[in-house]
Amino acid sequence: MMRLRNSATSYGWISIMIHWTMAAAIFAMFGLGLWMRTLGYYDRWYHAAPALHKSMGILLLLILIFRFIWRIVNTRPDLMGEPWEQFVALLVHNLHYVLLFSLLMTGYLIPTAEGVGIDVFNWFTLPALFTFSKETTDFIGLMHVYVAWSVIILAGAHAAAALKHHIIDKDITLLRMLGISRKSKKEKEIIG
Repeated sequence: MMRLRNSATSYGWISIMIHWTMAAAIFAMFGLGLWMRTLGYYDRWYHAAPALHKSMGILLLLILIFRFIWRIVNTRPDLMGEPWEQFVALLVHNLHYVLLFSLLMTGYLIPTAEGVGIDVFNWFTLPALFTFSKETTDFIGLMHVYVAWSVIILAGAHAAAALKHHIIDKDITLLRMLGISRKSKKEKEIIG
């Protein structure tokens, strides 16, 4: 039976759900962002797509904050692989948080730069906290694009590493994040 919380050898279902929900949403948001840039003024999605992008971005920010808190108060399963791989895994996980916070904060700052809040699916409006000049807003927009590409590239490297662990190392790194329990030789060594 799957647990809510993580253990030393497995992820709980809350961590698994947050991970895959955010992964799917981030790739969807990236695709939506690229597609939005191709829309013409008279396209029916010209205003609807950015509204959807902003609303989803704010929800992702809230999920990321919850995920960060959950990560702090929860056990982190033991890392698999060689010591250098464990170091890189921690570095990548921490870099994910930095990049995602940067991406979502720049995403918040762009549309609120003129002092107008973000309406989130007509549920609530997140107020604008700052105003910026057009030049500063353009710079923040450029940062948003570069950080978005960095997130996607890092996610690709993260996925490749998980597949390497699964296919080459034949350990349970990927299975743990899928909620599948199967004891590998390395897991048996960790457990004792």
